[in-house]
Amino acid sequence: ADTELSVTLSRSPNAVLVDKNSDRLQLLEPFKAWEGTDLVGLRVLIKAQGKCTTDHISMAGPWLKFRGHLDNISNNMLIGATNAFNGETNSVKASGIQGEPYVPVPQAARTLKSLGVGSIVIGDENYGEGSSREHAAMEPRHLGVRAVLVKSFARIHETNLKKQGMLGLTFANKADYDLIEEDDQIDILGLTTFAPGQPLQVRLRHADGDTDLITVNHTYNEGQIGWFKAGSALNLIKLQESGVAV
Repeated sequence: ADTELSVTLSRSPNAVLVDKNSDRLQLLEPFKAWEGTDLVGLRVLIKAQGKCTTDHISMAGPWLKFRGHLDNISNNMLIGATNAFNGETNSVKASGIQGEPYVPVPQAARTLKSLGVGSIVIGDENYGEGSSREHAAMEPRHLGVRAVLVKSFARIHETNLKKQGMLGLTFANKADYDLIEEDDQIDILGLTTFAPGQPLQVRLRHADGDTDLITVNHTYNEGQIGWFKAGSALNLIKLQESGVAV
């Protein structure tokens, strides 16, 4: 049953010890399972415009020394992506509320996460192209991004998002990309009946009180929906090994 997916994932008795003060290594904590409800009140973290490769999402170079420390390497999340609302990189509203200052993307994501508010990333064509970089999916998940909604995905990145328990969605009508405004609150509807081949609905609640309802598509099969419900592919494997019905 879905309610059993919140079971605590116990550590292996053969635990690996890592210095808690290390800035290079950090033990991974399991991501939280799906709540069992629609995702409502998501804030737009960034509306990426134009090319957004895995290197825009998770830069390499000097950041690679942190690849064993998810929290530290997450400070490079989406810092190379161009924000459609101001044409700048690494500059987004702190929590999507009018009048708030523009800050680096990771800082905005951490602010939302600390407030218990989920976020969503909006993208353009072929989002996530380039190297198959797992961190490009793990970092948004770690910093509270619940969904990525784009015109189209690079296939491997789309699969990586699924593995981390995120929603990878595409606009049924690509022109709907233009409807999304900086201060929107976004609701993803239909998740309680999430099924292969069945589109979902997304409600855009604009700051002026108007709303738009759009259709979004997905490519999840039954197994991948199981990843989403469990919180990640690894969570589902752990649950299955522990004998929990999923």
